[in-house]
Amino acid sequence: MVWISNSYGKINLGLHVLERLATGYHVIETGFCFIEWSDRFEVKTTKEYQLSMSEKSIPTDETNLITRAYRSFETYVGLKNQYQFNVIKNIPAGAGLGGGSSNAALTFRMLNKMEDAGLSDNDLVDLSRDLGADIPFFIHGTPGFGSGLGQDIEPMDIQPEAWIVTVYPGFESSTAEAYQHCEPNPTPDFSLKNVLLEEEMDQWQVLLQNDLEPPVIARNELIGNIKDQMIDIGAVYAAMSGSGSTVFGIFEQDFVAIQAYESFHKLGFLSNLTRPGFKPDYGIYRSEK
Repeated sequence: MVWISNSYGKINLGLHVLERLATGYHVIETGFCFIEWSDRFEVKTTKEYQLSMSEKSIPTDETNLITRAYRSFETYVGLKNQYQFNVIKNIPAGAGLGGGSSNAALTFRMLNKMEDAGLSDNDLVDLSRDLGADIPFFIHGTPGFGSGLGQDIEPMDIQPEAWIVTVYPGFESSTAEAYQHCEPNPTPDFSLKNVLLEEEMDQWQVLLQNDLEPPVIARNELIGNIKDQMIDIGAVYAAMSGSGSTVFGIFEQDFVAIQAYESFHKLGFLSNLTRPGFKPDYGIYRSEK
């Protein structure tokens, strides 16, 4: 028997860096929503834990977030069985799409299901505290507003009722460098939450800001070029996701979104097209193959 599920990526709708803490972490606020870009998990019982990735450049050792999530569950909850994880990677790594965190969240959810452990989402969030700030978002599986270190998630209906075109420029962006070169601002000009809930999308380009974007674009001109192209093609809003390097554009008309997606795809960029109001399939399914 094989257990199958999908691990979805995210984009950030705005990101304010409010404070740099003595610990090196940052107090932020951001909107999280889903895109259809996903990795596929196939898991079966085995004699000892194994992890294989279709993307061979990604380590499968104890540094991998899937392995770290597995060890956390094994240590604090216990396992009746051991499992082999086969992961077909589609979400680019180091892209600001939360692929690693999404993988870790799905690992927790699948182990909870396969082991019939009966843990709540909040229990799984507690297990993930030391692994990644946005893992709680992926565990809960609903769009939301992240605050604090990004781990405090308030569910909010902010999944755009519009098409999202997501483009990976072909290189990773360092999260540490992005935050290092960003100057925290404890008093943003606009309330990010109010903008997401109250303002029309055609106002977002003026009101919705990712504080990490300017310093990253200053060192990676292509990111800015892709953002400008999105707007030129017809996006009502375009921005870098998280700490980069991926850029996304939001389009109200399907034919314009499809034209943008096809344009970037023809240029050789890994790209994704997400439907309006997209809701990820969070099911974990059994197959007899």
